[in-house]
Amino acid sequence: MARKPVSTPQAGAEPAAKPADLRKRAVDALMKLAAERPWDQIELPDIATEAGLTLTQLRGLFPSKLAMLGGLTRIVDDAVLAGGADDLMGEPVKERMFDLVMRRLDTMAPYKSALRKIAPVIRRDPLALTALNRGAVNSWRYMLASVGIPTEDSLGHLRVQGAVLLMARVSETWLHDDEPELSKTMARLDRELKTAGCVMARIEDFHRLTSPLRGLARAICSGRPLRARRRERASDRGEDNEDYAPAI
Repeated sequence: MARKPVSTPQAGAEPAAKPADLRKRAVDALMKLAAERPWDQIELPDIATEAGLTLTQLRGLFPSKLAMLGGLTRIVDDAVLAGGADDLMGEPVKERMFDLVMRRLDTMAPYKSALRKIAPVIRRDPLALTALNRGAVNSWRYMLASVGIPTEDSLGHLRVQGAVLLMARVSETWLHDDEPELSKTMARLDRELKTAGCVMARIEDFHRLTSPLRGLARAICSGRPLRARRRERASDRGEDNEDYAPAI
């Protein structure tokens, strides 16, 4: 049986699209369709056709429409991180957060009409909300890191989840704010940042005040028997009595 000749690239042939480019095509196609029709009427073949992809190609990029929304988050992340905000690193946290959220909303602006229709549907679906929250937490871990806000210390997870909630609340206003200067959105963001700052300050104060108690709890739960701890204390005091216990 004759072997098929090995095909060679033709001169001037267009290079294959990068996976990131294909993912963006799929996300853009979904957003275009979502702006035109109800969410539950958008089928996977419709997205593939709109993006100029086969259904097999689309499956290799995303497993579901919800995953494509996660893909939008990644696109926005990459754009915001590439923009940077090094000139604001010396500013107060509130100013850095204000700039970060507004840059993120500016990046999301081309998808606003689609998100306005998608948001009410997603809010009625607890499973979808839970899945998207996981992606948002990963997103905001990088967003906060980009403006010098700690995310890996003992309160990092609270800062990240708080930022996710703040963004969700501000986005509610942004989706219906059609003024070019986004004055309603910025006013909402300013209020939310003030509230978040007060709440976080109280949490940090409480965390600092309870630090000795947490240390004691860790010692108690460390797994060493009480008798062994008493022997160690007796040894430190120079006592030989194995059953040494402090006087009450």
